[in-house]
Amino acid sequence: MKVLLAVDGSAYTKRMLAYLAAHDEFLSGDTQYVVVTAVPPVPPRAGAYFSNAELQDYYKDEAEKALGPVRSFIAQQGWTAEFEHLVGHAPDLIAEAANSRGFDLVAMGSHGHSALGGLVLGSVTTRVLAQCRTPVLIIR
Repeated sequence: MKVLLAVDGSAYTKRMLAYLAAHDEFLSGDTQYVVVTAVPPVPPRAGAYFSNAELQDYYKDEAEKALGPVRSFIAQQGWTAEFEHLVGHAPDLIAEAANSRGFDLVAMGSHGHSALGGLVLGSVTTRVLAQCRTPVLIIR
């Protein structure tokens, strides 16, 4: 089974990982995990003041804030995983990765905004669900 773990470094990511660890019976022993985090792009006007290498270092550093704790958790569980960061709008990137790369499942935490909060604030989870053809496991 190929599972995309969408992470943002929040407590909801930790809950999702804990849930997967506690309920590993529905995942096969040969599960392939790919951990993805999305980093918002630097606005073009601001980015013009930095070299491409500086911007890439910035994106990598920002991504590591979310990926670092997940790396540690996955190592403790004895799982193997690939880690990557993408630059752009999180829901679009997650759904595109899930749809185009043959994942069997997307797992992600949800902040659990109310319906009104989701309407006003937008919700990564809601947008991923709307765009994704792959099954999505949402942990609150």
